[in-house]
Amino acid sequence: MIARETRADLIGELRKLAAFFRRDLLVAFSYRLAFVSDWVNLLVQVVVLGFVGRLIPSSALPTFGGRPVSYLQFVAVGIAIGSFVQLGMQRVTSGVRSEQLMGTLEAILATPTNLLTIQVGWVIYDIVYVPLRTLLFLVAMDLIGGIQLSPSGLLPALVVLFAFIPFVWGLGVLSAAGTMTFRRGTGLGLLTTLLTVSSGAYFPLTVLPEWARPVAAANPIALAVEAMREALLGTGGWEPALGAVAVLVPAAALTLVTGVVAFRLALRRERRRGTVGLY
Repeated sequence: MIARETRADLIGELRKLAAFFRRDLLVAFSYRLAFVSDWVNLLVQVVVLGFVGRLIPSSALPTFGGRPVSYLQFVAVGIAIGSFVQLGMQRVTSGVRSEQLMGTLEAILATPTNLLTIQVGWVIYDIVYVPLRTLLFLVAMDLIGGIQLSPSGLLPALVVLFAFIPFVWGLGVLSAAGTMTFRRGTGLGLLTTLLTVSSGAYFPLTVLPEWARPVAAANPIALAVEAMREALLGTGGWEPALGAVAVLVPAAALTLVTGVVAFRLALRRERRRGTVGLY
């Protein structure tokens, strides 16, 4: 009897996730211009960096699999991961902020829905869309920009990407906790920008001051970028990917737990003060 009730509760929570996904999908398609502009801006960024790349010789860049790469090849993977981080962070935080501004946050939290279901529901659309967007972008760059990705490296790159998702989600939930408390200006956006800039997404880490290189190399975003470059541009295979995953998984777990705990504490504080619905 208890097992049947537990199974029914689980099915009910999964249906709620499907409802969250359907809602966000309809919202995305209702703002088609913003959807298209996102892709256009991304491609324009690549075109601009492609021209910049003409000023940067391959000899100034690291090699992958013993092969030199162009700056467009080098930066395309960095842009994909950097945009993934920025978009993932933004969507998690904007999910809470949008509910605040629409006046629906308190109503959603008052429903008999598990808090974890609500947190996942806010990002369920992005858990599907953002990795798909990242992969489609890399494929488009391979077809249009001729960056020559290695097909054999696609699966290792996917493994790295999916190990990296919880890290981004954890940062997003932590930022959402700040939004819950301070409404605006949590400061985590600046932290994310610093992590992205110091990840080697746009330039090799070797150009950094010598004292900063070990710190930047330990950046989880840098680990993900480097492992995906080795997989997609070189012949790194599984070894670099699994090495990165071994570091990313505990880092992601720590970030995710910290974010979830911070969000619960922020929500408890707002409920105690009676300010959940304020924005």
